[in-house]
Amino acid sequence: MTHTQPASPGPAPAIRRRSGGRALFSVSEEWNGATLPALVRANVPGLDLAAWITAHKDTVDELAHRAAAVLFRGFEVPGAEAFQSAMNALSSHVLDYGERSSPRSEVASGVYTSTEHPADQHILLHNEQSYTTNWPVRIVFCCERAATSGGRTPLADSRKVLARLRPETVARFERLGVAYVRNYLPGISLSWQEAFQTERREDVTAYCAEAGITAEWVGENHLRTRQIRPAVRTHPVTGERTWFNHAVFFHVTSLPEEVTRGLLDSLPQEDLPYHTYYGDGTPIEDDTLAEIRAALDAETRSFAWRPGDVLLVENMLSAHAREPFEGPRRILTAMADPIGDFDTNGRTA
Repeated sequence: MTHTQPASPGPAPAIRRRSGGRALFSVSEEWNGATLPALVRANVPGLDLAAWITAHKDTVDELAHRAAAVLFRGFEVPGAEAFQSAMNALSSHVLDYGERSSPRSEVASGVYTSTEHPADQHILLHNEQSYTTNWPVRIVFCCERAATSGGRTPLADSRKVLARLRPETVARFERLGVAYVRNYLPGISLSWQEAFQTERREDVTAYCAEAGITAEWVGENHLRTRQIRPAVRTHPVTGERTWFNHAVFFHVTSLPEEVTRGLLDSLPQEDLPYHTYYGDGTPIEDDTLAEIRAALDAETRSFAWRPGDVLLVENMLSAHAREPFEGPRRILTAMADPIGDFDTNGRTA
């Protein structure tokens, strides 16, 4: 379903000026054979994305909540500063990247490289920072340079993933939650200094205590953490229940088979860089992991990046991933709207 919108009477003069009698943008809730993401396309060159979002904020919010993700294409987004302006138009609370699980570089305030994970490796579907207590409700990506091949950012509607799981599977996870065990080991995983962005052990200990994380210093540079989080969450605005966790993503069997085998051969299970269990510490069964993976696969949708594309992902409504790729690729990312900012009525402070 495609809607073509006339020039907006909103407050941004740059949006009204260039129409020339032509509709400035179109909204497609179904395109590319799918409804995820929805597409907002600029129909005239030079349309500033930040100004457009400012004038159409309600439209953006409604579309994002309905579709779970929105792709903005054809707008003027020449680089990190323009992307930062678009983020400021989307939210008054753009986040720093804390409690890290992958290496990233900050290129502007609140704007990072999407990941520096090796290009030949797949990054599985996940909901950003679902293992924390104050995750971003939105994560946004901007394509500065598309890969020569591959490099898509697949999406999966977390509401539909939940609906595909057996009631007994959901009930057990809701009863027990997910336990995340991480070991910060030099040369094997992210260091605790990189993950927590500090050189002081006392800062890490204080952060963990406040965030409900059990921290154990196994050695001078070996930190082990354990945290238990829900597997199902409720979106603060839409009220919808979603599959929101890293249960499969952080499970050791989700790594390439040879990596999994190498880790299990060389490390005791308690020292694995990442691993997940049910919240009571019991193993997650192989058939349950397979069931979750099948649900994620069935709901996966993707599109090919174009330079200037901006993708808004409702983090609690859609998981995202990254395909392997060849050639130079530069995707920027920013996170916004921490869950702690929302009250019980879904309003931000």
